Amino acid sequence: MVHDGELSSVLREFARTLATDFPIQGILDHLVERIVDVLPVTGAGVTLITAGRAPRYVAASDEAALRFERLQSEIGQGPCLTAYESGEAVAVPDVAADLLFPRFSSAAVLAGLAAVFTFPLRHGAGRLGALDLYRDTPGPLEARDMSAAQTLADVAAAYLLNAQAREEARASAGRFRHSALHDPLTGLANRRLLTQRLDHAAHRALVSGSNTAILFVDLDRFQQVNDTHGHQIGDELLLAVAHRLASLVRPGDTLARVSGDEFVFLCEDVHRPGDIEVLARRINESFATRFVLLGTELTMTASVGVAFAGPEEDISHQLVVKADMAMNQAKRRGGAGHQISNLREVRQAHAAGSLETDLRGALDGNQLDVSYQPIVRSRDGLLTGVEALLRWHHPERGPVAAVSMVELAEQSGLIAEIGAWVLERGCHDRGQWLAAHSGAPLDLAVNVSARQLMSRGFSVTVAGVLARTGMDPNALILEMTENIFIEDSERAMSVLIDLREMGIRLALDDFGTGYSSLSYLRRLPINIVKIDQSFIADIDQGPTGGAIVAAVTDLAHVLGLAVTAEGVETQRQSDEVGAIGCEFAQGFFYGRPVAAAAIAAQLRATPGGPLYLPATHDALAAAR
Repeated sequence: MVHDGELSSVLREFARTLATDFPIQGILDHLVERIVDVLPVTGAGVTLITAGRAPRYVAASDEAALRFERLQSEIGQGPCLTAYESGEAVAVPDVAADLLFPRFSSAAVLAGLAAVFTFPLRHGAGRLGALDLYRDTPGPLEARDMSAAQTLADVAAAYLLNAQAREEARASAGRFRHSALHDPLTGLANRRLLTQRLDHAAHRALVSGSNTAILFVDLDRFQQVNDTHGHQIGDELLLAVAHRLASLVRPGDTLARVSGDEFVFLCEDVHRPGDIEVLARRINESFATRFVLLGTELTMTASVGVAFAGPEEDISHQLVVKADMAMNQAKRRGGAGHQISNLREVRQAHAAGSLETDLRGALDGNQLDVSYQPIVRSRDGLLTGVEALLRWHHPERGPVAAVSMVELAEQSGLIAEIGAWVLERGCHDRGQWLAAHSGAPLDLAVNVSARQLMSRGFSVTVAGVLARTGMDPNALILEMTENIFIEDSERAMSVLIDLREMGIRLALDDFGTGYSSLSYLRRLPINIVKIDQSFIADIDQGPTGGAIVAAVTDLAHVLGLAVTAEGVETQRQSDEVGAIGCEFAQGFFYGRPVAAAAIAAQLRATPGGPLYLPATHDALAAAR
């Protein structure tokens, strides 16, 4: 017989989920498992029923319960359907002697069922389905147990209704957000979303030192199509053009329709300007095939304008304006071609020589440097560590994008040497800071590429750096992305385990942008999950903006992992990640990447005491 304490415990567990976004399937699975724990039954199941549709099983405590749930649905007879239709509990204490459901009972006895008790999922005068309790021995349930089971069924119905309302609200909000940011005709990004992506590209370029490009595409003589064939054909043409252009978009880039016949490509992390010239040519070539629209064949061309922005240049709507001006130059030359706004600079970059060759001398030529971005405790802004970021200032080309640098280092076989240099430089700088400011035991986070991790003797190299610099292994965090598993997952796992045994902490970087993030959280011996800045950027954009961040944070905490939010840019985003429960955060709101001397200066400004970022947190700390 169920005890009051056991029933109350189950009800409390279930009630706590009513105000959360916890998946309904997980809640119902937990419910049927707990019912078996507290009631004298051997199995439980929940089936949803909608008038005019076949019953739909949603949860079962084990394979036997699942078999009995499906049996009732397949036969179309059983206590589940009767309880739903009548709104009253149905008890069959001896299935072998049952005469109410002959077809179900005969099949159920063969399947090993001895007794079944079913309770409607009620909401007001209606029902959602039924909760089935199964036993492998005959006999009735006591009145107290029957009452407890109906209470659990009613609570389940309340949760189902609550979850349904949440899903409908989320879907409605999602549709509204999508319509506000996308072109209604083509479904592409609109001008508003393009502006948001431009802001994101600007922040990302400052951190990574990457190049950005805009390609502005305008159809030649489009107005003649509307005048000659009508607006329906014109709309069909725009749809067809959008489809062709979308097939040319690189992963991670954005294609937007910004007005009638104008389309814009936003290309981030451009390694070589020549890649964008190739894209411009492909855009023009995509118009070589005639368009067949509602029985009408049309030949179209387009003019394309291209504008580049380097790591230190402004990435804003002005870049779109430059591309627009270049597009007009292409039109004045007759259209059906492309024009680059800063062609001379691009050609100079091509003629400057091979970056790969230059990288080989960068270490000896003191061209490489390390900048540090603060990592803070999200609830109050306390500085807890820094992330080391490799920088290369080329004597002729200026700053080189970090993404390009790593790619070149891997291609040239220099990644192990350069990676070891960054690690030792970071450990040395941290030692200098602590010697002058012992009250700030900062963590040091260092990025490790897949090729570097898999290089021969990587663990030995790390151990050597720790020994030479006196670095506390527990204060070192090595960050890596999920692509470490692409080449040799067994080898990668072995190296990671070696690092953990040294006392080093491991972080999974850019979480949410890889291949199979959830499975890696369980497999990798990591300590920290870093949520990619693309999710943080949306955290204050409406009621659903923080759902992904909250879900990842909850999952990480269940697995015993800490969470760092990347790319925090505003006070509101800082407040949100703190409220969600992310332990740590980093981003321009707390500080941009700076030289080691700047970190030392910040620490000297608070001798013997903690450092809070940004400066406004000092006042907050004093108030506490």
